[in-house]
Amino acid sequence: MEKVLLIEDEAALAEIIKESLEDKGFQVFHALTLANATRICNQHQPHIIVTDVMMPDGSGFDWVQQVRLSNTQTPVIFLTALSQTSDVVKGFDLGGNDYLKKPFSIAELIVRVKALLNRNISTQSKPSAEHYKWKIGQFSFSYPGGGLSTADSSRQLTSREADILYYLLLKKNEQLNRNDLLLSIWGNTDYFSGRSLDVFISKLRRYFKPDPSIKIINVRGIGYKLIF
Repeated sequence: MEKVLLIEDEAALAEIIKESLEDKGFQVFHALTLANATRICNQHQPHIIVTDVMMPDGSGFDWVQQVRLSNTQTPVIFLTALSQTSDVVKGFDLGGNDYLKKPFSIAELIVRVKALLNRNISTQSKPSAEHYKWKIGQFSFSYPGGGLSTADSSRQLTSREADILYYLLLKKNEQLNRNDLLLSIWGNTDYFSGRSLDVFISKLRRYFKPDPSIKIINVRGIGYKLIF
């Protein structure tokens, strides 16, 4: 049974979400505070985290940022009333995989939970990372493991970052259509998915900055091209 950690301080909303997910066969652990969420996360190791941003004992953004220091693979969906584009971008930049603005449809939340879990299962069922290794300039990249390293440094990519780099590598030195990339990873081409893709592309460019021979180029009106 797949385990969901739900972090939400609005008791009535939390109960609706919990019951709806349990009706779909999920095991749901509910945390009213971030401190409780940390205990549940360590004890039960959930398969996915669904968290509010504005919690009574801190920011869900900051909490996820701390989680990402040791766990880059568990998918995270942010739930929040914050509506500014900068808030959405910040959520993705700190390690979120998806974002729902309140009020939202419970049915849509369930679809997004299932989509992220199915992507994780699909990634884990692929051959081990040793079968998917690339040399990218000074860097070595393994997929689906997500390791990105040089002779004297290493970084663990999030699942989203690794997926995007994987698709860029499949089209090395060729144009990769932006909408095709969005559909492959997010399943849609809406505005917020597009903004999150922009964030991840910027992060990948930052990671490769030590090697100027590696470039991720914007192809106007089409998408991207990875060259090295």
